[in-house]
Parts: sequence; C-alpha cells; structure tokens
Amino acid sequence: MFTLLLERGTVKVQLPEKCMKVVIPGGSGQVGQLLRRSFEARGHTVVVLSRNGADAGPVRQWDGHTLGPWAEEMDGAEVVINLAGRTVNCRYTEENLTQMMRSRVDSTRVVGEAIAQAAQPPRVWLQMSTATIYAHTLGPAHDEVDGVIGGQEPDVPAYWKRSIDIALAWESTLEAADTPHTRKVALRSAMVMSVDKGGVFDVLASLTRLGLGGPMAGGAQYVSWIHEDDFVAAVDFLIERDDLSGAVNLASPGPLPQRDFQARLRAAMGVWMGLPATRWMAQLGAVFLRTDTELVLKSRRVVPGRLLGAGFDFGFTEWAPAAADLVARWRSL
Repeated sequence: MFTLLLERGTVKVQLPEKCMKVVIPGGSGQVGQLLRRSFEARGHTVVVLSRNGADAGPVRQWDGHTLGPWAEEMDGAEVVINLAGRTVNCRYTEENLTQMMRSRVDSTRVVGEAIAQAAQPPRVWLQMSTATIYAHTLGPAHDEVDGVIGGQEPDVPAYWKRSIDIALAWESTLEAADTPHTRKVALRSAMVMSVDKGGVFDVLASLTRLGLGGPMAGGAQYVSWIHEDDFVAAVDFLIERDDLSGAVNLASPGPLPQRDFQARLRAAMGVWMGLPATRWMAQLGAVFLRTDTELVLKSRRVVPGRLLGAGFDFGFTEWAPAAADLVARWRSL
C-alpha cells in the first residue's frame, strides 16, 4: 500500500516504512496497547503474549515463567518489547513484593531464553524497567551517567529499598541473557501519561475533577512523566538507533514538583480547587485505594540524558502544554 499526497498541484507518493513483526510480552496493559495501536496503524504485525491470551493469532498465551509454543514467535521477529510484570499499583505487602520480583525476573529470563534459541533472533530487545531505580531526591536530576541508584537514602521508609532491589534484579536479568545477536535496551520509564481508561492520567484527571488534585504531603517531591506520543516516538527511535543499548531514561526533560504538576493539571481542566493532603491522609487514602504511598511520595527527578544526547526531539518537554493536550483528548473519549 502507498499514500497519495497532493502538494501544490502535484502528486507525491509516500512510501510506507518497512513492515516489521513486533512481539510484546505483557502487552495487554495500557502501555502495551498504546504501542500495539501505533505499530498496527503503520502496517506492522504485532503479537501480544498474555496470560489470558489465545493459543494462536495476534495474541498468544504464555505463563511468563516457562518456555512454550509462544517462543516460536521470537523466530523471525525484528523487535521484542517486554512489558511483563505484576502491577505496582497495590499494597506493598510481602506477598505482593515477592510477586513483583518474580514476575519481572522470570519473564525477562524466559524471554531471553526464547531469543537465544531462535534461528533468526530479533535485532533488538526493549526491556521495560523503571525510573524508580534512582534515589529519592529533591536535588539535581538523575540521568543515566550521573544518576544515583536508590536504596541507601537515609530519610525514606526502609521498605522503599525493595522497589530498587526489584528494578536492579530486573535489569541484571536482562544483562545476563545470552543473546549476542540481539541489541538490548533497558527502558527506565517514568509515568506514561496516556488517556486510556484506568491509566495513571485517567486516575489523576478524575481525582482533579473532584477537587482532590492538591499538594500531597507538601508537594515538594518531583514527578517525572512522559507524554504518550513521546513514549511511542522514543520506542521507535530506540528501535532504529543501533548505536544505543543499555539503560535509557524515558522521561520528559521537564520533571517538576508535585504541587506544580497538580496546579498545571488543574489549570488545564479549569478546576480552581485542589484539596491538599498531609502525609497521614495520603497513607490513609492509600489503604482505601489498595495502593502504596511510595508511588506519590517518592521524589522521582529523572531526565533523558541519552535520548537528548542522541538527538531525540520531544514533542512535549513541559507539563503545562502536555496536560492541556491530554485533557482535550481525555474529554473527547
């Protein structure tokens, strides 16, 4: 297929990009479906590996722990994007933390095994990681070179280290995978701001509309974020750039304190009131919402050093225009 473009009375032919086969383990969630829609809209073939998937077709069933018939999808695929892992939006009980660790480490290990046995392995493996790997800070932002890995901060709850341990194990498993013919990239992603129902932006916008989008525990903690369009574009960029491997921060260059983040979101929504919440109120709310306060109280100040250094052009570098764009899309759904 090709597209005809009319420009000043002439006809131009826009050739399509080369079609690829993309395999997305754990691709049934918000981020996976965002990527799937983008790839399929451009004519690429996408196979999602899901625990609840079918035995054949564009969705294949896997358990995320062991090799099976799904592994044949790696043979001849050009790109693998592993997003598998238990959600972090839960109470950080010992059982849930253990499941978070196991789901991430096991799925990464078994994806590596499937790639290693493929006769024609993928040329690139993008492995989801997290910006949470960096230390809680109100000071200078973390990039991939000078950023400080967390776990040793003296002024944070001790159990926050468990998230760091999980992230480090996640990336160590990727690094240990024996895939010499496949380039590997760890996506240290900030919160992906997508308007999909149930996503983080949907939750934030819904709370803000109710007047609950005020400062949390003072609001000095930084929020790192990335607009959905920039996330997709960054993934495309990393697929094509054969010179980029290892850890890459997927975050806007403009992290900002939570109180300012919420103020700009309220402005975009035309909401004048945002009730503040103290630390104990946040802790109480987390219990009712069955989540954990680390998600909102940890200061994640992360910048995309390697993407910027490689020439990636962000569409949204600041939160105010990004929030305005997202609110308009959210309201149109």
